[in-house]
Amino acid sequence: MQKFILKKPDKEVTTIRIPKDVLDIIDQKSTACGISRNEFINQCIMYALENMEDRQ
Repeated sequence: MQKFILKKPDKEVTTIRIPKDVLDIIDQKSTACGISRNEFINQCIMYALENMEDRQ
């Protein structure tokens, strides 16, 4: 059996302002998916970044 090795994720704490009505939707969706608000927002951001058109 392999040994369990702890790894610290490379993340940084930041603060953003989100309208209350949007935060309510985020909370509903993340709860329904069984993931944290933070993880939900991160996945949404990554999806948007990977699927946006580059404008230069």
